[in-house]
Amino acid sequence: MINVRTDLAVEAREIYKNVHKKEVDGVVIEENERDNIKITKVDVTTKDGAIKIGKPIGTYITIDIPEFTHYDGEIMDEVSKVLSDSLKDLVKINKDNTALVVGLGNWNITPDALGPKVVDKIMITRHLKAIMPDSIDDSIRPVCALAPGVLGITGIETGEIIKSIADKINPNLIICIDALASRKLERVNKTIQISNTGISPGAGIGNNRMEINEENLGIPVIAIGVPTVVEASTIVNDAMDLVLDEMISEATKGGEFYNMLKSIDKNEKSHMIKSLLNPYVGDLMVTPKEVDIVIDSVSKIISNGLNMALQPELDMEDINKFMG
Repeated sequence: MINVRTDLAVEAREIYKNVHKKEVDGVVIEENERDNIKITKVDVTTKDGAIKIGKPIGTYITIDIPEFTHYDGEIMDEVSKVLSDSLKDLVKINKDNTALVVGLGNWNITPDALGPKVVDKIMITRHLKAIMPDSIDDSIRPVCALAPGVLGITGIETGEIIKSIADKINPNLIICIDALASRKLERVNKTIQISNTGISPGAGIGNNRMEINEENLGIPVIAIGVPTVVEASTIVNDAMDLVLDEMISEATKGGEFYNMLKSIDKNEKSHMIKSLLNPYVGDLMVTPKEVDIVIDSVSKIISNGLNMALQPELDMEDINKFMG
C-alpha cells in the first residue's frame, strides 16, 4: 500500500507505477478525451489491487478540468455534460427512484464548503412529488438533499446523520459531494473524481470518520469529490525534487557530486521533510488564494451535472427555470 496522502485513485495508481516501475495488478486503466476534457477511468478489480493503491474495489472516474474553465461559461457547461454522462454510466436508477444528495463539509471554511455549495444549487423535487403529484410530470425524479455539517459543529458523526435520514426516507441512491486532498499541486481545484465506493468524511485532512458506503447504509453510494488542498510538505518535497533534478542535469556525469545526488533516496527525503516540518507547521494543508472563486464555479459545474443526470428528461433551460 502506498504511503502518500491522496484521495485520488488516478494519483495512487501513478505513484505505485513510478515506485515499482510497472502497472498495478488488479487495476485497469482507460483514458479518453472529449472536447479537450481528459477522462480517466480506474477500475480496481481485485483485493490485491485495492491493497496496493490503498483504494477500495470499485470504479473511479477522473475528469480533468481544462485551464481557465472557471472564467468561461461554455467550458463549464461542457465539463458539466461530461460529469452528467459519467454519472449515468456509473449508476442506473428508474424515474420513480428517490435520490438523496448530501453536501459534506464545513460551510464556514471555503476549501471545505464545496458540498454545501453544491446542495444549494440542486433541483429539489421530492416534496413536490409528495404534496402535489398531479402538478408534477411523471418524468421528474424525486430528489432531496441536505448539508449535515461536520462533527465539530453538530457533535454528531456525519455518517450517523445520513444513516438516520436514509432509514426514514428510504432513498434508492445517495450521492455525496466532498472536498478532497491531492498529491499534486496542479490537480488542486482542477480535477473531479466520481466513484461508486462511497466516501470517508474528513479523510482528505487525516480525520477518518464512519465511512458512507453501501456496506454501512445498505444503499448504493456515489461519491463526487474535488481536491481543494495539498500538504505543505508535498509542495516542499516537489520543489526539492525539481532542484535536485536540475543540479543532476548540470553536474558532470560520473563525477563525485553527480553520484552523490543520484544516490539520494527520494522516499527517505520525503519522510525527512515531513519530520522536519511537523514541529513548526504540523499537518499544514495549503489551498490557492483564489479558492473562493474556484469553489463557486466548481460547485456550479457539479450541481449542473447532477441536475442533468438526475433529471434526464429536462434540459438546462427547464432546470434553470425551475431553480428560478
